[in-house]
Amino acid sequence: MDFTTFIWTTFAAFLTLATFSFLYKDNPFYKIAEHLVVGVSAGYFAILLWHNGLIPKLLFERLEDGDWYVLWLNSSKPWYLVPALLGMLMWTRFSKKWQWISRWPMAMYIGISAGIAVPLEMSNRVNKQLYDTMSSIDWTNFFGHGSFNLLDATSGFSELLIFVGVIAGLIYFIFSKADTGVFGGAATLRIWTLMIGFGASFGFTVMARISLFINRMQFLKIWGLESFNASGTEANANYTPWFKLFFLLICLLVLGYAILEFVNFIKKKSASA
Repeated sequence: MDFTTFIWTTFAAFLTLATFSFLYKDNPFYKIAEHLVVGVSAGYFAILLWHNGLIPKLLFERLEDGDWYVLWLNSSKPWYLVPALLGMLMWTRFSKKWQWISRWPMAMYIGISAGIAVPLEMSNRVNKQLYDTMSSIDWTNFFGHGSFNLLDATSGFSELLIFVGVIAGLIYFIFSKADTGVFGGAATLRIWTLMIGFGASFGFTVMARISLFINRMQFLKIWGLESFNASGTEANANYTPWFKLFFLLICLLVLGYAILEFVNFIKKKSASA
């Protein structure tokens, strides 16, 4: 690892630890990391939209046979000027006098997006669920292929469990009937079904975050080994005293903030006394 790479990886390690510092409290190091993430993300997506959206879908591919000086009006595809005009009208949002104009392109964008999203959501979340619910139960393979395996996704037991779970979940949202008789007896089952579903979703989310945490810990470990290991099988061939100096400067920065926090704490204690 050369010194330039070391600086950037150390900066990445510093931002990782700065983000974790929020566990202590909101502090300047966390704010630096937070503002960098927001700023870099905004800049990255702006460039991404320019190169993957505006240029290939409008400016230099769709209207490239037009004349710049007449706003591409002699292009073979002049209708692409309509979305370009709508996009420009969105900038009127920053004018107090003309901001009402931005409502028209925004309304078209939301309306078209909703029109596209509704059938997709129906297909992916409703129709497929209905198909799986209405699939025939394989009674010949109720307990699994050749063995007692209730976790087999293709077994009849799994198909029956999906059907019962869907019905129980739907019953939970029927509010026009009192919980009496058989309908009331299904109360426990429907609550269990919903709680299992919510628990599985929450567990999946937590595991995804734990995976990110493990990835950061592995990064910090590799950074430490490759940066400061001057001897051994994983030695850094480019190791110089500048590595330690740069690291010590960051440590002094953190130590200075810790001392400042301690002094402020003592002052608050003295003032309250």
